[in-house]
Amino acid sequence: MAKDNVGSPKIHQLDLKRWRLTHLLAVIGLCVLFYILGAWQNKTTPSLTADSGLTTKVGCESVLRKSNASASLPSDATLDFDAHHQQSVDERSMVIEKFPPCDLNFSEYTPCQDRPRGRRFARAMLVYRERHCPEKDDSIRCLIPAPPKYKTPFKWPQSRDYAWFDNIPHRELSIEKAVQNWIQVEGNRFRFPGGGTMFPRGADAYIDDINDLISLTDGNIRTAIDTGCGVASWGAYLLKRDIVTMSFAPRDTHEAQVQFALERGVPAMIGVMATQRLPYPARAFDMAHCSRCLIPWQAYDGLYLIEVDRVLRPGGYWILSGPPIHWKKHYRGWERTQEDLKKEQDSIEEVAKRLCWKKLIEKDDLAIWQKPINHVECIESRRIYKTPHTCKNDNADAAWYKKMKTCITPLPEVSSQDEVAGGELKKWPERAFAVPPRISSGSVPGLTTKTYKDDNTMWKERIANYKRIIPPLSQGRYRNVMDMNAYLGGFAAAMMKYPVWVMNVVPANSDQDTLGVIHERGFIGAYQDWCEAFSTYPRTYDLIHASGLFSIYRDRCDITYILLEMDRILRPEGTVIIRDVVDVLTKVKALTDGMRWKSQIMDHESGPFNPEKILVAVKTYWTAEPSKKQ
Repeated sequence: MAKDNVGSPKIHQLDLKRWRLTHLLAVIGLCVLFYILGAWQNKTTPSLTADSGLTTKVGCESVLRKSNASASLPSDATLDFDAHHQQSVDERSMVIEKFPPCDLNFSEYTPCQDRPRGRRFARAMLVYRERHCPEKDDSIRCLIPAPPKYKTPFKWPQSRDYAWFDNIPHRELSIEKAVQNWIQVEGNRFRFPGGGTMFPRGADAYIDDINDLISLTDGNIRTAIDTGCGVASWGAYLLKRDIVTMSFAPRDTHEAQVQFALERGVPAMIGVMATQRLPYPARAFDMAHCSRCLIPWQAYDGLYLIEVDRVLRPGGYWILSGPPIHWKKHYRGWERTQEDLKKEQDSIEEVAKRLCWKKLIEKDDLAIWQKPINHVECIESRRIYKTPHTCKNDNADAAWYKKMKTCITPLPEVSSQDEVAGGELKKWPERAFAVPPRISSGSVPGLTTKTYKDDNTMWKERIANYKRIIPPLSQGRYRNVMDMNAYLGGFAAAMMKYPVWVMNVVPANSDQDTLGVIHERGFIGAYQDWCEAFSTYPRTYDLIHASGLFSIYRDRCDITYILLEMDRILRPEGTVIIRDVVDVLTKVKALTDGMRWKSQIMDHESGPFNPEKILVAVKTYWTAEPSKKQ
């Protein structure tokens, strides 16, 4: 009989399986044993009490020594949740500064057009009416109060015709301009009949007269500037013709005329033709207007008309009514001699001719000139007219605290006499989203067509988000809107669907000067250094938007004063939207909590992981206490 082969593979496999089973059982047994020992050893729990020795700062040896003793603590020991490694903090640094209200006499305070301060400056050429801002030590650190009984302004378009008397308690214009129908008092409100010094039939009829001479409704004219605007009735009635007007007037004896304009929901600024350039870029407006604005156009070698030429677009129009136009009819009412008025008109005609303007027509009380579309012929004409000469090595867009010059701002070069200098603009409303010539030509460094289109897409998404978080945005709650850092005007373009107008502000010290782009799109705006106050009255904006502004200015000046300025120009119950990084918004919120604002920081549209956040705030309603005199 054959013997079994002890070295066969079957026997080796059997032994291997037995060895694995034995090893597995041994490991399981050891695990169970150590688990039971561990449970028995830790049946009492150490506590973080003062006696445990873990609540004081000790060395490594002490920790090792005392950690062994902790295992023997009694079972009824309690946890100590008090913090014992605290560092004292100066609580004064954590207290929110509460800004007090200013006195009632500051209710209409305009820091950079303060009349007592202005009297320190020369009256020649109206220097005393220009911007003269307070020094840092003279800046007030209080909240400008609304007058007692202040009411929310009428909604647009009703606001064009009515305003509450308690909001602007001044009857002077209703008396001084009673015959001219500027403004009337009816009970507890003002009514604006639309009259003006040179349009007694009303601004609407006056604009129709202009439209008979040049078309105002074909989309070619979109932006206008009104010098010496009164209560801005001309600009108010141009709005229904899709023309937006930058109206300005000085803070002068006609009390609060710009304030009335803004209360009506009409664009306006405090400003004056004096010695400094207007705070707008070159080639900004399609039309300029003066209706008895009392500006001496022929004086100082035509300085003021030369400044109008700087801000007027190629092919733009200048409209003049009032002295000296139609002087043969009006000289007695103007209390001036025929010779004096004729001399003034001749002088204006001569300045316009030297600027290469063409007089289109003079009919009744209106005279209209047109700026050439390029300077091909104008350059040739310098052989005849030695003055004004063409400006050399000058940044035509630079307008923040820049002196006016008696030289012609040159237009961009062209290749033919029929080409529009700087590029032809699309008609409105296509103009709002067409690529502006300053971008397509590459004249603004760093900006491309793609940059522009991406910016428009981004702001469309952002406004959709604003609509969700601020429902009144689409309900006509806001009328006067300011964008404090407008960049390319994408915010204003995305807001076109709502009944608002936007003051697009470009910081004067920006790395990229984009205000000319904004005007080419058919919007209006101004330069501004936000370390100073804006040229407007208190309580003139319903909604203020600031994207990235505080990151720009936090190392330039105290942002507290920027926020106080925002509070000054914001209406009671107005809204503020601030976009910035978290650490900036945290500081901003701490300041606004002391300004009677209610605010909340929200995530970026793209979600919580984006470092940029959104602060939405509402200014609470409060007013000054009535004075004893009242």
